[in-house]
Amino acid sequence: MSTFPLARTRRRPRISGPGRPNFWVYGLLTAFVLGSVFPFYWSFLVASRDNSMLTEQIPPLVPGGNFFANAARVFDTVPFWKALGNSIIVAGSVTISTVLFSSLAGFAFAKLRFKGRNALFLFVVATLAVPTQLGIIPLYMAMAELGWANELQAVIVPNLVTAIGVFWMRQYTVSAVPYELIEAARMDGCSMIRVFWHVCLPAVRPAAAFLAMFTFMTSWNDFLWPLVALGPDNPTVQVALEKLQSGYYVDYSLVLAGTTLATVPILVVFFLLGRQIVAGIMQGAVKG
Repeated sequence: MSTFPLARTRRRPRISGPGRPNFWVYGLLTAFVLGSVFPFYWSFLVASRDNSMLTEQIPPLVPGGNFFANAARVFDTVPFWKALGNSIIVAGSVTISTVLFSSLAGFAFAKLRFKGRNALFLFVVATLAVPTQLGIIPLYMAMAELGWANELQAVIVPNLVTAIGVFWMRQYTVSAVPYELIEAARMDGCSMIRVFWHVCLPAVRPAAAFLAMFTFMTSWNDFLWPLVALGPDNPTVQVALEKLQSGYYVDYSLVLAGTTLATVPILVVFFLLGRQIVAGIMQGAVKG
């Protein structure tokens, strides 16, 4: 009986180098995540206790049992339910209109040829250099002439579209929507609005998701213009939080309980739109 020599199994070479993350990469990522989460955890920690914990030499790192009591005091001190409703209406309306109008304008600037296109786009970009505070007084005078003082329209209408949104969607549309798709859709009989709706909008969905999250967060955290345009009986969340610390004695457990409650809608929006953003990043990485 003849025997045959067995082939030796070769060990696969160990992958190393810049293509594989090492210990330092994971360490930096862990430190970044902890540094990002810690402020929110500290806010919740203070909100679950009282002001006495701030004077302790070694502050506790475990939440207490007073969060719901402090949250109830927030709703009793300021009209927080109304402030939450106003902020949801304002941020939701501004986000939907900004994404829609910015996508339309970005598509026009990126793919349509018309006279004065570059000059008009340059003018839109130039408005980014104008400070927002510069137009508060004339803008308030215009809102008062329209009878919108102390109304939510005064906060929504001036922010229906933003220059940064138009610039962002234009830059993304240039590379995401090839001219061949537009020409094919036009040859099939699609109008330009149908080309935008069925060809452009699905292609720029990751950029639109990021713009929606950025716009919602910016509108939700806006403080100066709602403080000027809205009265004390019709506040947004940020104006209501300011009223929690407007007294001589500041109850930080009360303030941070309201801050924690005001952070929840932003986290919900991030979890809803985060998948679209990650999918767009992965799609771009695969194409690259």
